[in-house]
Amino acid sequence: MTKTGKQFSRRTFIHAGGALVACSLLPAPMAKAFAPVLAEIHFGYASITWDGNDRQAIEDISALGFPGIQLRANAIAEFENNPAALRDLLDAHKLKMVALSSGELSIDNPQDYEIATHMVRAQFAKNAGALYLQVIGARPKGRTPVRSDYEQMGALLVKLSKRAADIGVQIGFHNHVNSLGERPEEVDWIFESTDSRYAKLELDVAHCVQGGGDPAKMMTKYSDRLLFMHLKDVRPAPAPKNYQFVELGRGRVDFPAIFASMKTINYRGWAIVELDDVPDPAQTPKECAEISKKYLADKFGYKI
Repeated sequence: MTKTGKQFSRRTFIHAGGALVACSLLPAPMAKAFAPVLAEIHFGYASITWDGNDRQAIEDISALGFPGIQLRANAIAEFENNPAALRDLLDAHKLKMVALSSGELSIDNPQDYEIATHMVRAQFAKNAGALYLQVIGARPKGRTPVRSDYEQMGALLVKLSKRAADIGVQIGFHNHVNSLGERPEEVDWIFESTDSRYAKLELDVAHCVQGGGDPAKMMTKYSDRLLFMHLKDVRPAPAPKNYQFVELGRGRVDFPAIFASMKTINYRGWAIVELDDVPDPAQTPKECAEISKKYLADKFGYKI
């Protein structure tokens, strides 16, 4: 569970993570007084690899020892009328729901509509015990983005984040290929005129690399906005996509530099291991997760 040898239970991770997000929403003096001492990074795993079979994802991720999970909005379809049942299911598997993926945040739609849509999901996430809600900036339809689009996205992100903070959920803006936030300069343009208390970055290291960025440098630049992270790897692939997401250590992401940067900025938070699809059809999502878990242990000494 830790790199240094101290033993922390998954229950300790869960309670500490909940305390962390609660403190981050308090005024600075109160947050400092109540902030927990977190000695290590929390490693979770994303359910996306299971392609909507969340119950199997929960079973497998728990069996592998990960203390946290990120679910997608499809979980709402099954548990919409009873999010407490999802929370109970996760508790039974000793899993903290770190985040819910809420899909795209669009400047093409009226702001009130966008905020209302994502607030429904934020409330579901809160009721299910989640800390964070993930959003991706949608590119405007049918045209090339202009600079004002990024300013509008930043303003919309702050407005949504303020509303979500009122119910105790923080919004993470996910840099993502084919989005308004694919390249590092696009993230800069979105964040440059925003309040750092509300416009937070959910840094995906593989999407950063694929978008032409350096995730280690981006972590340092946005250390005050870094809400949580996606640990993910990517390698070149044949056209038309030209890239493929793979298990940790099997692509071109420089994880030694990333973990060194975590140490430099004293990062203490959730790092969600993610893999969109199983690269080898002969393997299962659980087997792929085991590969990434082993990489973290063998390469960096993180025993999950």
